[in-house]
Amino acid sequence: MLRHARLVLPGGVVDDGRLAVDGEWITELGSGANGGPHPGIQVVDLTGYVVAPGFVDTHVHGGGGASFGVDLDQARHVVDFHRAHGTTTTIASTVTMALPDLERAVEGLSGLVQDGLLAGIHLEGPFISKARCGAHDPALLREPEEQVVARLLKRGHGAVKMVTLATELTGGLRAVRQLTDNGVIAALGHTDSSYEQAREAIDAGVTVATHLFNAMRGLHHREPGPIAAMLESETVAVELVNDGHHLHDAAVELAFQAAGHDRVSLITDAMSAAGAGDGRYELGQLAVQVTDGVARLADNGSIAGSTLTMDAAFRRAVLVNGIALERAAAAAATTPARVLGIGDLVGSLEVGKRADLVVLDESLHVVGVMSRGRWVTEVPTPLTTADAP
Repeated sequence: MLRHARLVLPGGVVDDGRLAVDGEWITELGSGANGGPHPGIQVVDLTGYVVAPGFVDTHVHGGGGASFGVDLDQARHVVDFHRAHGTTTTIASTVTMALPDLERAVEGLSGLVQDGLLAGIHLEGPFISKARCGAHDPALLREPEEQVVARLLKRGHGAVKMVTLATELTGGLRAVRQLTDNGVIAALGHTDSSYEQAREAIDAGVTVATHLFNAMRGLHHREPGPIAAMLESETVAVELVNDGHHLHDAAVELAFQAAGHDRVSLITDAMSAAGAGDGRYELGQLAVQVTDGVARLADNGSIAGSTLTMDAAFRRAVLVNGIALERAAAAAATTPARVLGIGDLVGSLEVGKRADLVVLDESLHVVGVMSRGRWVTEVPTPLTTADAP
């Protein structure tokens, strides 16, 4: 039983809140210390703390010095690292690599999905535009041939949940339909598409904008491009990398105003350097230099993923961008869970949902994380624990 917390619920923030957990599930929500008999259960006093739903990151490549790829020990380390920062549901994002390597990575990661460690796999590349490739190796990019898409989905054994592609490529719209017919989310990103081409992609089934604004044709008053198309479409969720480097704060706030909290998904797009400090790293086969926490390709200075964690993205949304706690929680948990089709299980603090939650202090720094009803970080002092009478 968690008592006296500020609970961030879908309808708003409840002060002096009460939340009960039994096994993996939330069984009770309310306010005040009372509410049903609680003999022999553990009580944690969270006076002065905020409890938000565990974060859901649909776009992350690595962290803690490790990356998602063919090495599954590294994949486990990435999950552990981000879970300590409040991410209780993780999608493993791959980068563009040689097709045989990508197939091996997808097949290996699918086992971690089956084990419940990952919620799915996101393929970012190789079906993206050379003109907007960012930190993807342009030599390995390719058009989304139907047979190649089918091979990757087959190797994933149902674990591939999302694919980012530039739909203006030959076969792009057909690939969108192929993905959606197989229950896979089609995301538009790393794209040089026009406004009209983006609208065609949305009509074909695109429902996610991969890191909106970044690695896509810019917004222009006579050529609005994909940004305007995706912001105006009520069926598209827009990803934002809110680290203060990928986006100007005005762009973040514009996206929240235009799309609303129910269509914004905060993501990290984190690479291995997240939490590992400055230095030289690799993203796929490309060299990355991280300086002052900003990751850039060593050869041309392009931004190469981020060193962001979801707690920092959430904190910045509230403290810098002025987003209300419940709206920021929706963007960091509820909306991405809905996008993945698992909103009935995770993404918000509600009775009957999984007990995935993050405890934050008054400055919104993580002090405790619960996943599936178990503390994955120690409940630290000054949090106090006692047995209920």
